[in-house]
Amino acid sequence: MIVNTLNDNASIYINTLPFERQMNCQRCNKTAVIYQKYSNAHLCKTHFSEDVERKIKRDIRKFKMVERGNRIAVGLSGGKDSIALLYILHKIFHERPDIELIAITIDEGINGYREHTLAHAEKLAGNLGISHTINSFKEGFDITLDELTGKKEHAACTLCGVLRKNLLNRTARELGADKLAIGHNLDDESQTILMNYLRADLDRIKRMIPDTEQPGLVPRIKPLRSIPEKEVALYGFLNNLPVSTDECPYAGEALRNEIREILNNYEVKHPGTKYSLLGGFEEIAEVLHPPATKIVRCGLCGEPGSENVCKTCRLLGRVE
Repeated sequence: MIVNTLNDNASIYINTLPFERQMNCQRCNKTAVIYQKYSNAHLCKTHFSEDVERKIKRDIRKFKMVERGNRIAVGLSGGKDSIALLYILHKIFHERPDIELIAITIDEGINGYREHTLAHAEKLAGNLGISHTINSFKEGFDITLDELTGKKEHAACTLCGVLRKNLLNRTARELGADKLAIGHNLDDESQTILMNYLRADLDRIKRMIPDTEQPGLVPRIKPLRSIPEKEVALYGFLNNLPVSTDECPYAGEALRNEIREILNNYEVKHPGTKYSLLGGFEEIAEVLHPPATKIVRCGLCGEPGSENVCKTCRLLGRVE
């Protein structure tokens, strides 16, 4: 039996296969749990986990994501990506007294969905002994996402994305974080790159460049950027993490879904496409200048933005 649940970067093997049909790990000859089509590698549980962690450590070093004395805020939604991110960062840095990890969860106010992921976030942060701060749209903006979508003409994903980034950045800054780690995986990054290419949005492409710092914004880091979404889920499953694959009820509205389908279909025919997009972007990034958009303080809320009235205030209807 082969299970393909999230995309087609890899095939996951369930250990209930008949013995004669099981594939062996190419590194130790134990039973493989995954076949990576893009690398043509069968890996067992141990070597798969090592492969995931190796890629993450490589990117952390390559892009100087974590530096001596850093306080790292981890955006912990409670979904599979953020759960794996916090677990792996703790595993890598828990013996470093100069590195501090804190977790931040944003409760958007999505009835019937956020309650479950909040429980997962609280459980993991508690088990790891990591300080955990929960902030909400209701506290930060005096309205929940469910309430807001009933009043505004904008898509829920647009509203949620802008407000969540605003509140996550504000909370991380107030907690004195030097970096803000978010759980964007390879699928997220390749989708964003392709979307920006199709829109010819050069400024957004520039803002994706690692190490880009802008006043008032806590620098974001993406340690999972080279890990396919499916492999993040498998890593969580194999390490007994409280992983939820429940989809946000508003996710169907996102334009990103069309891009995801295009990339996943292409990945099936041409394994490694997502890595190629990421690698090509990194080549381009070396010759790009910093973003042309200047960050200014919003005249209404004081938060950083690209205009005198930030997008958050405009979406909330604070100005006509």
